[in-house]
Amino acid sequence: MSIGQITKHRQLGLTDGQALEMYTYMLKARMFDERCFLLQRSGKIAFHVSGIGQETAQVAAAFALSRGEDYFLPYYRDYGFVLSVGMTLKELMLSVFAKAEDPNSGGRQMPGHFSHKKLNIVTGSSPVTTQVPHAAGIALAAKMKRKNFVAFATFGDGSSNQGDFHEGCNFAGVHKLPVIFMCENNQYAISIPLHKQVGGSIAERAHGYGFPGVKVDGRDALEVYRVVKEARERALRGEGPTLIEAVMYRIPPHSTSDNDLLYRTPEEVEENRAKDGLPRFKQYLIDCGLWSETQDAELAAAIKRELVEATNYADDAPFPAPEDTLKHVYAEQREG
Repeated sequence: MSIGQITKHRQLGLTDGQALEMYTYMLKARMFDERCFLLQRSGKIAFHVSGIGQETAQVAAAFALSRGEDYFLPYYRDYGFVLSVGMTLKELMLSVFAKAEDPNSGGRQMPGHFSHKKLNIVTGSSPVTTQVPHAAGIALAAKMKRKNFVAFATFGDGSSNQGDFHEGCNFAGVHKLPVIFMCENNQYAISIPLHKQVGGSIAERAHGYGFPGVKVDGRDALEVYRVVKEARERALRGEGPTLIEAVMYRIPPHSTSDNDLLYRTPEEVEENRAKDGLPRFKQYLIDCGLWSETQDAELAAAIKRELVEATNYADDAPFPAPEDTLKHVYAEQREG
């Protein structure tokens, strides 16, 4: 590895501390994900959708955006992203345990339906891809009010074939809106491989709507950071949207209700596990002289302690009260 490659994060404007912080969030998301599998298998939680293999791009994108200013519309695998923009492991655990304190939905929705008003994370819904036109609408508000922020939406490759995706892209292109669409192309729409659901390139679809489409290695954290940062700068200059196709691989099954060996082989999974972006970024930090295996073990131990504390807290927290079933469903009637 050349000197230039070793210091690439600095060339992109990232400090050594930020590069290490990015890795911390990647590992935190990975360990949260692994614990949720154990919790589901032990009967503690009902369901889990994994983001293992996608954390690299999620965290890198978050670091290229402006926390506290931009608006985020993540999809259901984006644990790395929401942690990076301010959510805590305790909040995520409250969500998977469906407890009343869950900031996403008060324990009403399935895990992965992220929402956090203070962090500008916009409520997600179960029908996939609805966040794309929502992001376009938020970006329209930014343009109309002359506000200096962008909207950022993520979704899977399967979602890129839904009507909402095309309508959102068309609207954003017509109005040159400050919005970034990032497809986390993990090669499968549940059980359907990419070659059976997409004809051509997802990124190239952007050209039909009048704005750039960029295809990037989603397992290369610094490349994802660079592309998202450039897309944000472009949006703020008034040059309109960008579609980013971050190519990666979904290492685990689609969810804890899925048997992935019905549609792919163990050999395919292992081949892609060897290309995982998390150890790749860890090795980059080691090559830079910023990290070591000893530090890595210490970090993992600290995250494990945090996870145990968050799990115990969420497990003991109360469920939503039955009398609160219709709370937030109807508007409160006001006198006068």
